[in-house]
Amino acid sequence: MLIAAGLIFYLLSKFGFTRMPGDISAEGKNWKFYFPLGTCILISVVLTLLLWLINYFLRK
Repeated sequence: MLIAAGLIFYLLSKFGFTRMPGDISAEGKNWKFYFPLGTCILISVVLTLLLWLINYFLRK
């Protein structure tokens, strides 16, 4: 599952989906910090909806 997630992020970066609104980044002289908060929220919403739909159709 981690390999699949890595491949998805790699492919998304090829199409320009690397930084979303809400992502936090800061740079200094010798360091760089990046926390993808907006991306995490989007992935959480998509996975929640997907799992909810799977659960909904399996219970019928």
